[in-house]
Amino acid sequence: MDRLGARLITSAHNARLRLLRRLHARRQREREGLFACEGEDLVEAGLAAGLEPVFALVDAQRPPVALEVDAEPVEPALLADVSALGHPPRVLAVFRRGDLPRGVRETSLALWRVTDPGNVGTLLRAADAFAAGLALSAGCADPTGPKAVRASAGAVFRVPLARFDEPGGRRVALVARGGAPLAEVELAGATAFVLGAERDGLPDDVLAACHAVAKIPHSGSAESLNVAMAGTIALYERSRRG
Repeated sequence: MDRLGARLITSAHNARLRLLRRLHARRQREREGLFACEGEDLVEAGLAAGLEPVFALVDAQRPPVALEVDAEPVEPALLADVSALGHPPRVLAVFRRGDLPRGVRETSLALWRVTDPGNVGTLLRAADAFAAGLALSAGCADPTGPKAVRASAGAVFRVPLARFDEPGGRRVALVARGGAPLAEVELAGATAFVLGAERDGLPDDVLAACHAVAKIPHSGSAESLNVAMAGTIALYERSRRG
């Protein structure tokens, strides 16, 4: 990187560092309309998707060499202090939540109160792999939270987000028990796979609003599949049928 700002940040009271600490909380991300992204691969994914960072910070002692973004150098200990990672990043950027893609694709994953950010991020990654969208109900984990962004591996910048009720077409509920085997369920045309949290599943009213209820048969002793695994398998089955 050869586009460093001239002034080294040396105070923990710097305004950018204070903002980054606030952005650890979902309420503050929603209030500010911003989220943080840590690590070269993720920042590069945001840039490649056409997003412009509000600002970027780099470790003054080991800045990335090929990242094309204006950045301010920070003392390593200060950058580590505002990081949500177990190891300090070389680069950290703040993006606007409103710049993320929105909309509905022909194939979607519709999540009902999936509260684990790792699962939400992994499902973003699966949606990206199969050209699908992601729709979220109230009560879902924030896709711009640190764990979700990391688990998405950059997909958060590419997969359009929607409200839970926005995707049209057939809605296929995925459940652990009951329902028809997924291989036997009609998946032609616009399709939204509806998934719930692993502990609580889908409530009766959400199930009643779906056109079909499907399960993914498995022969092992596991009681159920992780919600991210189930969503990925469903997207693969849809893709396999063309």
